[in-house]
Amino acid sequence: MNPAKSKYSPGPAAKSVNLKIESDENGIKLDAEGTDGDGNPTHVQYDAKFDGKDYPVTGLPYADTVSVKRIDANTIQSTLKKGGQVVMTVTSTVSNYGKTRTSTFKGKDAQGRDVNNIVVYDKQ
Repeated sequence: MNPAKSKYSPGPAAKSVNLKIESDENGIKLDAEGTDGDGNPTHVQYDAKFDGKDYPVTGLPYADTVSVKRIDANTIQSTLKKGGQVVMTVTSTVSNYGKTRTSTFKGKDAQGRDVNNIVVYDKQ
């Protein structure tokens, strides 16, 4: 995660996030480890197909399932739910050269506050 290019509302912004993604035409496997804005360790994980069905997600206090769909060759949309209710939509776009990934988070956090985060990741 590139904190200088990312915007968190509400804050505090995460101190660090290392994102590992494996993806093919059928689905995506995500593993994100980091440190939240309060200094607590985070670990989010899921393995989902691009079929719009709900799959378990771990490590998010505000969500227990995710469904993913491919928008185009560079963009996917993830819908996060808690107890069957949509709480967050994440649209992630990878640049044409694969150097950056920009994820826009819109929804509610665990406290019910509106979330509008733009998180930029640089490929390492």
